[in-house]
Amino acid sequence: MDRFQAMATFVTVVETGGFASAARKLDVSPSVVSRVVTDLEERLGVRLLTRTTRVVRLTDAGSAYFDDCRRILGEVDDAELSATGTHSSPRGHLTVTAPVLFGKYYVMPVVIDYLARYPDANVTAWFIDRVVNMVDEGIDVAVRIGELASSSLQAIGVGSVRRVLCASPEYLERHGVPRRPQDLDGHTTILVSGISTTPEWRLNEGSKQVIVRLQPRLTTTTNDSAIAAAAAGFGITRLLSYQVAHHLRDGTLQIVLPEFEPPALPVQVVHREGRHAAQKVRAFLDLAIDTLRADPSLN
Repeated sequence: MDRFQAMATFVTVVETGGFASAARKLDVSPSVVSRVVTDLEERLGVRLLTRTTRVVRLTDAGSAYFDDCRRILGEVDDAELSATGTHSSPRGHLTVTAPVLFGKYYVMPVVIDYLARYPDANVTAWFIDRVVNMVDEGIDVAVRIGELASSSLQAIGVGSVRRVLCASPEYLERHGVPRRPQDLDGHTTILVSGISTTPEWRLNEGSKQVIVRLQPRLTTTTNDSAIAAAAAGFGITRLLSYQVAHHLRDGTLQIVLPEFEPPALPVQVVHREGRHAAQKVRAFLDLAIDTLRADPSLN
């Protein structure tokens, strides 16, 4: 088996999560796939994968080699498409991920625009409120909110979002508008357990951080249910500004204590292919970056 085929087999093992699944995709036996990867490791003189009875995981050397293989194989595909005159339109499968509500409100319109522009492309969208391992789960592009840990991933800033306290005008009319963090003690609060693992909100008062201990009347695991409860006039909740942007615009919710908010969180589009990203990835990145940077609720 030549080097390109060996690299493609290794990439398939990583992207599918194992030798058996890679064998099914490549229509060969698992023993063939295992032998190819073993031969590759022996030729390179490094261990690329840590094998267990259930899963395979990349070593540090394997992670770097995987990224290089994907880039090289993508460039080969681009060269072949260019030679056949079909390079003008991105094609192939793209996997993107984002938090649930961000995906619904901001990423899905980009996906639909992308698919309308490029009929030879298809997309899998993972909208999930956890940080997905892009290498282990075969993700091409991710939207991440918050500071990123140091990694080999490429990140492009597209805006920022605030952590806001909000309630309905009806609730505030009945119970009064809090003027300082300490005033929250007398209010009904709604806690999203996925955002805060402890019943507290951290706010800023000048250069000092203020911790507001909560006794929430309602604790929920989803952002949209907290939004629904707050919009119905039940109490005050804390969410990210993009999650309630249209409620703020139509007046069903309003922000309280804005002067005590902590610093805004960056929104970044992340990929792992460097300057030589495959055309399907480059086209999506260009469209997503332009669209998100133009959205006033993210800037």
